[in-house]
Amino acid sequence: MTVTSDSLTISLPILSPGVLALAGGALAVLILVTIVFALRNAGIRREEAEEANLRAAESEARMAELLKIQAEMQGRISTMTEVFGARQAELNQAINQRLDGMSQRMSSTLTEQTKSTHDNLQKLQERLAVIDVAQNNIQTLAKDVVGLQAILSNKQTRGAFGQSRMETIVADGLPMGAYAFQQTLSNGSRPDCTIRMPNGAPPLVIDAKFPLEAWNAIRDASGADAGKLAGQQFRRDMEVHIKDISEKYLIQGETQETAFLFVPSESIFAEIHENFEGIVQKAHRARIVIVSPSLLMLSIQVIQAVLKDQRMRAQAHVIQGEVALLMDDLGRLDERVRKLQGHFSQTQRDVDQIITSADKLTKRGAKIEALEFEAGGDGKPTRENEPSAKSVESRTGLLKLRVVDEE
Repeated sequence: MTVTSDSLTISLPILSPGVLALAGGALAVLILVTIVFALRNAGIRREEAEEANLRAAESEARMAELLKIQAEMQGRISTMTEVFGARQAELNQAINQRLDGMSQRMSSTLTEQTKSTHDNLQKLQERLAVIDVAQNNIQTLAKDVVGLQAILSNKQTRGAFGQSRMETIVADGLPMGAYAFQQTLSNGSRPDCTIRMPNGAPPLVIDAKFPLEAWNAIRDASGADAGKLAGQQFRRDMEVHIKDISEKYLIQGETQETAFLFVPSESIFAEIHENFEGIVQKAHRARIVIVSPSLLMLSIQVIQAVLKDQRMRAQAHVIQGEVALLMDDLGRLDERVRKLQGHFSQTQRDVDQIITSADKLTKRGAKIEALEFEAGGDGKPTRENEPSAKSVESRTGLLKLRVVDEE
């Protein structure tokens, strides 16, 4: 607050001395307050300046610290950049190596898969070729089955087919002369085959006429009733056929008491024994044996063994005589070997004596070669037991050479 001199001059005549005193006091107070305020403001400004200096110093220190931290950060960032660069290079190298390895494995895997696929395709082609051959065989077999069906559809051709199979089995198993086909018996009947038995036994009769029409009717039956009727018809046909064989081919003293009924199929034979046991039992009571191709072959082999044994028995005396002659020859051979052994022993003794004489001659020659002489006047022989000795005098008469005659 300021008071100008013009205001004081104007107010002096008006104011009283007390007022003036108060005014002076107030002015002094005002001046004091002004000075106090000025000092306070100066202190405040000085404090503010000090604070500003402190703040500036702190700011500078912080700035220096920040610069230092920034430099450290830049160093760390550069270090991290280098590390990241090296790691990136290593990572790129590792990735490239793995990619190369994966590429090689993929290429090798693809190569192996290609080779395996090629091998599988080749094997598949071979199997397809085998399948084609099998299909061709099946087609050929189907044609044969159709032909066989056409053969079996006719009764005469069917009988010829069964008889041909039976004749093939018999002819393969027995020698010529042991069997006969379509031989006429005393009652005028002609069985399909007769087999001559050994030891004068009657022949065995084989029949190959099997009622296949009734069996085909069983196979072709569409229902249970039709199958039952076909089975009854087959049973009647089999019973009639068994009765015919028993009456025609079983002749007392001319044929065997048992005859064979040949069935040209193993499956039909098995089904007869499984589903028609009564027919089998009736055939046994009538002394008729139902045989399949395998059973007929086995029976033929047994008959062949019996015939062979019979032939061996018939030739037993011949074999015995040959064995006796063989033993005589063996005795003469033993005698001659023993004589030869005696000659060898005598020869060995002679050889030993020759070797002994040769050893003596060798020793005597060695002594002559060494000029072993004796003194001339002693008159004693060199050896006491020598049988004879000849003395040869030398020209000087001082030395005498003795020659000994020995064996």
